[in-house]
Amino acid sequence: MFAQFPLSNPLEFVKIYQYQKENTEEVRALEAQQNKKFPRIGQRNVKTAISATLCAVIYELIDRNPTFACIGAVFGMDNTLENSWRTGGNRLVGTIIGGFLGMGFFYITSQVDSKPFQMMMLFVGIMALIYISQLFRFVGAIQAGSVVFYIVMLNTPEHQYVSYALNRMLDTGIGVIMSIGINVLLPRHRINQWRDRMAGLVRKKS
Repeated sequence: MFAQFPLSNPLEFVKIYQYQKENTEEVRALEAQQNKKFPRIGQRNVKTAISATLCAVIYELIDRNPTFACIGAVFGMDNTLENSWRTGGNRLVGTIIGGFLGMGFFYITSQVDSKPFQMMMLFVGIMALIYISQLFRFVGAIQAGSVVFYIVMLNTPEHQYVSYALNRMLDTGIGVIMSIGINVLLPRHRINQWRDRMAGLVRKKS
């Protein structure tokens, strides 16, 4: 709470403001110093690492690039199964929207050999992606869809854009499913039970 002073002249307002500002900064600095602790490694942290690493291992075994599967796994992991369905679903839906729009707009731009026309298609395409995501109430899909849309439009060989977009949808779906599966197998309450049992065993031995 700021100190209150009677205002006997206009200059006191400036003094009071400076006093309040200095004291507020001191309080904030003290609070920051008290709260300066290392973050703990939580369950979501560990499960995200497990999910993404499993995707990388599986893709290594089948000699396939795991980039989008790992990204899908990270996006698909959340602190609860319900939230995983939501965030992972947003990522998957965004990838699908961005992939199909990328294929469509890539085909259109490939028919016209004009850089200004290509730039205009990038403008129209991203606006369409945002509008479609909002229309179907998947606002969280915009970022993921934008990534896929721009990659298809700007970084895909001309004769591979269809297969590339479809493969990115597949990879992302596998990553999301992996994270949801990990959340099903390792729910928070089950991990808490294992942790409590381990703590009990440690206490007994000590």
